[in-house]
Amino acid sequence: MKKIAIIGAGGFGREVKMLIDHINQKESQFELIGFFDDKEHNDYINGVPYLGKVSNVNDIDYPLAIAIAIADPKIKKRIINNIDNSNIEFPNLIHPTVIIGDDNVKLGKGNIICASVIITVDIELEDFIILNLFCTVGHDTTIKSYSSFMPSVNVSGEVVINDGVYVGTGAKIINLLEIGEHTIVGAGAVVSKSLPANCTAVGIPAKPIKFHE
Repeated sequence: MKKIAIIGAGGFGREVKMLIDHINQKESQFELIGFFDDKEHNDYINGVPYLGKVSNVNDIDYPLAIAIAIADPKIKKRIINNIDNSNIEFPNLIHPTVIIGDDNVKLGKGNIICASVIITVDIELEDFIILNLFCTVGHDTTIKSYSSFMPSVNVSGEVVINDGVYVGTGAKIINLLEIGEHTIVGAGAVVSKSLPANCTAVGIPAKPIKFHE
């Protein structure tokens, strides 16, 4: 089995531990060795060792897979950019209940796809994307790197979602739209028009309420 550790020991990190457990119940693939987290923890987290701060990943001297269990796209990207260790790899973690179409679905690396997600056809997911529980992604959609989708987000067909987008629980994005990089879509929002970069958009229909760096 491949050794794996999780960066991030918060709630989502513990859910990723559950995801790995479920993958192994179907087919033994990973030996989970522990969590890295900049917040100090007790010796064990849900029965798995606390391994130290995130910077300790660069000291690993053996092959190790890493799952980045951090939802905030900017923090996630910063962590990845600070990992400089040729022993580290970033596998895709896909829950056994996920449905992925057989036609032209491309996955990059380091993606975390949680239980009951549906990904249809002619879709590209780049790197380090989180699709949390019960998300759906429709045909001819591109999701670029570092984006995070909270539970029950619905992305309709022919959508382009640029780098570092965060979409809150239960939001809906209708077809033929584009969301600019680093934009935040609030929980429960309905996106019926394309959104610019670097904004926070909320409501039905979703409208930008502020812009940020």
